[in-house]
Amino acid sequence: MLIFNRRGELFLQQRSLLKDMWPGVWDSSAAGHVDSGEEYDACAIRELGEELGLIPETPPVRWFRLEATEATGMEFCWVYRVSSEGPFVLQQSEVRGGAWFLPRTIDSWIAAHPEDFASAFRVLWSVARLRLGETA
Repeated sequence: MLIFNRRGELFLQQRSLLKDMWPGVWDSSAAGHVDSGEEYDACAIRELGEELGLIPETPPVRWFRLEATEATGMEFCWVYRVSSEGPFVLQQSEVRGGAWFLPRTIDSWIAAHPEDFASAFRVLWSVARLRLGETA
């Protein structure tokens, strides 16, 4: 899930140092694995609640889908666009911290230090950025 506020900023989470993959790097606002028998939309709502303490008033909107690649950990991904102002209650076992960033700030940061971001986020951000347009 990519959570944007009214100012057009994106909330990114910094992954816990205890994560087995990409510990301590910046990632999407919230993410998770679909449980057996669970639908993507139900997973999105569950993960927003678990990782950020956010219970959306309306179901998240599917924005685009990514195919499974090495960069996504061989996982298919539905990317959701969510609107919220926070505040969030971060799940300590999953999330080290979080902050709001303007899209152009994320662009510059990824260009200068791609290693600061999870590989799946870099892939989904390239698609999201095209959908947001150059001015965002």
